[in-house]
Amino acid sequence: MSDRTAVFSALNGSLAARVMFIGEAPGRKGADRTHVPFSGDQSGKNFDRFIASIGLARRNIFITSAALCNPRTDSGANRKPTKSEVANCSQFLRRAIEIIDPEVVITLGSVALEALKKIKWHEFNLKESSGKIHDWDRRLLVPIYHPSPQVLASHRREAAQLQDYKVVAQAIEQAGLGVNLRASAAFRAQGLRVSETVISSSSRLQKTQ
Repeated sequence: MSDRTAVFSALNGSLAARVMFIGEAPGRKGADRTHVPFSGDQSGKNFDRFIASIGLARRNIFITSAALCNPRTDSGANRKPTKSEVANCSQFLRRAIEIIDPEVVITLGSVALEALKKIKWHEFNLKESSGKIHDWDRRLLVPIYHPSPQVLASHRREAAQLQDYKVVAQAIEQAGLGVNLRASAAFRAQGLRVSETVISSSSRLQKTQ
C-alpha cells in the first residue's frame, strides 16, 4: 500500500477529543477519496447515524484506523488489511493514542480490536466482547461491529448496532464525560490554541534576539 495516501490528518478529528473510534482501514469510495474517516460511502452514513443516536458529533471525537491506507485487491475492490499491513501501521496507532489520550476507545470490527494487541495486549474477541465495557490500558474499551452495509446485512443488524452505541454512551458516562463532553473538548482545544500561540510567540521572539 506504499503508493496510497494515508488518511491521517487534522480531518481525523479534534486533538482535544476524549473519545476515540478505531476502524479497519479507509474505504476505496469513502475515506480514501475524501481523506475524512468514515465519509463518502454508506459505511460513513451509517456511522454518522449511529453516533447521532447517542448525541455524539464528529467534533467530539477522534477517528483513526488499524491500517491508514486503503487495501485493495488486484481488481481494485476493498479487502481486509493483512496482519503485516496492520503491524506496519501500529506505530501510528500507538502514537495517536498517546497524543489524544482518550478515556474511551471504541473499536469498529475485529481488525481494529486485534490491532490494539500491538499497543497493549488483551484477550478480547469481537464475538464474545462486543457491546460490553472493558478495562484496557487504563481506559474504557468498547468493541463493536463495523458499520458497513455488509456487516449490517449479515452479522449485526441495525437494532443490535444501535444497542451497542447505547453501551458506548454508558462508557462515556462511566468515564465521567457525559453531558460535559462538548465542554471538555472545547476547553482542551482552547488550551491547545493557547499553547500554540505561546510557542509561536516564543519562536518569533527568539528570531528577533
